[in-house]
Amino acid sequence: MNLVSLQNQLDNLSFGILLLTMLIYWVGAAFPKVPFLPNLGTTGMAVANLCMATLLGARWIEAGYFPLSNLYESLFFLAWGITAMHLFAESISRSALVGVVTAPVAMLITAFAALTLPGDMQASAPLVPALKSNWLMMHVSVMMLSYATLMVGSVLAIAFLFITRGQEIELRGSSFGGNGYRLTSSLATQNVAAISSTEPMTLGIDSGTTAVLELPTMAATAILSPQRLGLADTLDNISYRIIGLGFPLLTIGIIAGGVWANEAWGSYWSWDPKETWALITWLVFAAYLHSRITKGWQGRKPAILAAVGFVVVWICYLGVNLLGKGLHSYGWFL
Repeated sequence: MNLVSLQNQLDNLSFGILLLTMLIYWVGAAFPKVPFLPNLGTTGMAVANLCMATLLGARWIEAGYFPLSNLYESLFFLAWGITAMHLFAESISRSALVGVVTAPVAMLITAFAALTLPGDMQASAPLVPALKSNWLMMHVSVMMLSYATLMVGSVLAIAFLFITRGQEIELRGSSFGGNGYRLTSSLATQNVAAISSTEPMTLGIDSGTTAVLELPTMAATAILSPQRLGLADTLDNISYRIIGLGFPLLTIGIIAGGVWANEAWGSYWSWDPKETWALITWLVFAAYLHSRITKGWQGRKPAILAAVGFVVVWICYLGVNLLGKGLHSYGWFL
């Protein structure tokens, strides 16, 4: 089969599968009692991941170099990374809500690559001299994986903000190794006031041997339902883990890029717009991890930082490349 024709079929197929998978996850969130929808959604993400891996492999064979030299290839590599991180996040969280927020991101990326980019930007082309290096695979692939990982972690933090609806809740388990959650003192006071004298409170011991004040279900639903609180705790925990994985990848990618820049242009750092925004991205997520590890922040405050990081990653990856002039630009679109 013609490899170019195969790529055209696979990019459209990836988009179609991700669109269908997104709808499956959304219907599953609306009707959680339907048992087969979560497994169907996971299967859809796995199939889309395989299709994009095959597309990238076909492009690699056709062009003769690792497929990360233009915007089309990097978008599909990013979408592949997001679906891979989705499968990892879903396996450790065991929550189908992960797909509710990650599937639309992956679907929109593939739609942009397959349906929006002009044909000349989708076609493979000979590498410019600066890209004819093993650093193309070592630097760019690590950076793209870091973007995918940080995007998944950040979008889960955004989902946390949506689930909690602006309520301040104090979580445990994401930074300190325990499990569960507890309401802040002000919310706890409101809940205690809502408890009738005939509904006693109990003192339970969780798996981390920490005493937890367990309020009756009616008191918890006065602010957020126990299901939403448990879901928020899961999202906060998994978001922290995923970002904790993406940050070292980003660090390694920036260092590798500096070494490659010195080899290609004789300077480790030239304050190119892409380099500047990569540093800003690193600082935002460094602040996120510092706030959680050192300051012990959990819940809403670090989630807001991660949401800011989601925007910054997109500016670093796409905004600078499309709208800026520099060594990493795909074109001047203004």
